Amino acid sequence: MIPQNDTNSKSLKNGLYLVSTPIGNLADITFRAIEVLKNSDYILCEDTRISKRLLNKYKISSNLIPYHKFNETKNLKKIIQILKLNKIVSIISDAGTPTISDPGRVLIKECIKKGIEIFPIPGASAVTSAVSISGFSDRYYFLGFFPEKQKEILNQLKIISNLNCSIVFFISSKKFNKIIKSLKVFFSDREIVIAREISKFFEEFIRTKVEGLESFEKELKGELTVVISEKYKNKNTSNKLSESDKKYIKKMIKTSSIKDITNLISLNTDISKKEIYNYCLKLKNEK
Repeated sequence: MIPQNDTNSKSLKNGLYLVSTPIGNLADITFRAIEVLKNSDYILCEDTRISKRLLNKYKISSNLIPYHKFNETKNLKKIIQILKLNKIVSIISDAGTPTISDPGRVLIKECIKKGIEIFPIPGASAVTSAVSISGFSDRYYFLGFFPEKQKEILNQLKIISNLNCSIVFFISSKKFNKIIKSLKVFFSDREIVIAREISKFFEEFIRTKVEGLESFEKELKGELTVVISEKYKNKNTSNKLSESDKKYIKKMIKTSSIKDITNLISLNTDISKKEIYNYCLKLKNEK
């Protein structure tokens, strides 16, 4: 990707800005994010007390409006009215990017409906940071937070265990202890990285095999970012297409290219691309 020229305050358009903030170290903020926040008429904050630490450090004195999961629907009309007055409004979460496992989606949908422009201001991410140091596949599925009910958690684990890619989720250490047994059932043949306090003083990355996981003796501060590896190929696994795979390919062959089908099937199986490609080719030649 080729970088573009820097922007300045005069080039800022009116609208809603989703500004990514540091996930730990306050120095992990972009120059552009600071510029946008300084020139915002209003900043929507998940927790104004936490946000003020960052804003005070960079001498940002824009008007603050509390905006969190308990009042985002209640404050929606007021914020839309402000945006309609051609104001520059930013939204920030306590850490990371708004709407990514944080409030903001309700407002985004309403802005889209009302034709109000929305601008992303990228920055630090716990997800990409954890994946980047994991050593696992860069193809990943981001789950976010688990639901509260244990039955729903088990259903989600069962579903994602079939994905042949890295899997990332957020969780507290207390809840993580409760799902260790389930992780061993669904991901026993995979590796895992548990990242805590990313970019902070007590930053730590715990690497082990899922089957070797042990409970944390005490509840750790903050949330954990967990990355589970992709599936590792088993030499004893059959390298032949199953009947269900063949049926799926027969449906796909009508609308998709052989290359696309081969890549898609190989993501979720241990079957060689050559085997899949040859079967697709055979179907094409039978027509």
